[in-house]
Amino acid sequence: MKTVILDAYTTNPGDLSWSWLKEFGEYEAYDFTKPEEILERAAGCEIVLTNKTVLTADILSQLKGLRYIGLLSTGFNAVDIDFAAGLGIPVTNIPSYSTAAVAQMTFALILELCNQTGLHSKAVHDGEWSAGRDFCFWKTPLTELFEKTIGIVGFGRIGRKVAGIALAHDMRVLVCTPEKTGAGQSGDFRQTGLDELLEKADIVTMHCPLTPETEKMANAAFFEKMKDSAFFINTSRGGVVDEPALANALNTGIIAGAGVDVLSTEPPKPDNPLLHCKNCFITPHIAWAGFETRRRLIGICRDNIKAFLEGKSLNVVNNINGSTAPGMKSV
Repeated sequence: MKTVILDAYTTNPGDLSWSWLKEFGEYEAYDFTKPEEILERAAGCEIVLTNKTVLTADILSQLKGLRYIGLLSTGFNAVDIDFAAGLGIPVTNIPSYSTAAVAQMTFALILELCNQTGLHSKAVHDGEWSAGRDFCFWKTPLTELFEKTIGIVGFGRIGRKVAGIALAHDMRVLVCTPEKTGAGQSGDFRQTGLDELLEKADIVTMHCPLTPETEKMANAAFFEKMKDSAFFINTSRGGVVDEPALANALNTGIIAGAGVDVLSTEPPKPDNPLLHCKNCFITPHIAWAGFETRRRLIGICRDNIKAFLEGKSLNVVNNINGSTAPGMKSV
């Protein structure tokens, strides 16, 4: 059995190991693979692992010995899964490995907006505290989360994890999702429509997948319905946000601040309006990238391959009998 990893570096920049692949045969790990290099590197391989390196129908049709495709991600748009199904090739993904990490990043962005720890630490190191007259100072208004309202758009595993953290901060929780959640039965959180959520929330955080229905959901009309004191958070998919509309909302005071870990194009183009607007914290798609999180991802990848070789189906996102994978409703 021969395995190739087409873009190993993002998942494992050197602090983890791929050596466990030896139990399945020989393997080759490439840090990055250009589109024109895919066929040469994957030739003769029965297993191909990829994160964002795209496997089109044309490429798949030329990989005659390919038996299995393992995605190093939850999303599966990097592979033409329907075409793979027609060839009898299962495609697996890595579900639910980063739930805690993404919820943690959501609150890291919220707390940065509320407390501005980076700004104040820099001020201290720049000598402003040493030169001050009082025992403390602050450079920007500080915000307490106690009894504030958080609005969660999308209520899958990550949304529910965020709700739990919010409740630990004694926040009120509103939820907008097409699924029935049982919200309100315990009194901890309440399911509501999007308009009511936007009007009442002090913080709006996105936890929905990118679909035709959610693409640019957070648009000018969306931000106009929010409080002018509210914060906007996106750790889901960059495409759910109309970025010029968000930049305008920040620059004109329609909302007070934003924190995003994802953008519509990654890496961003220099003219992305969010790079140059006011009160916007941007992190480079790192919510999933903690050491423990990536180690968990690799462990699930190993389990997926092992199950395939044992004739079992684990985390398969396409149906090799002909139907497509079920859509992901919430993340």
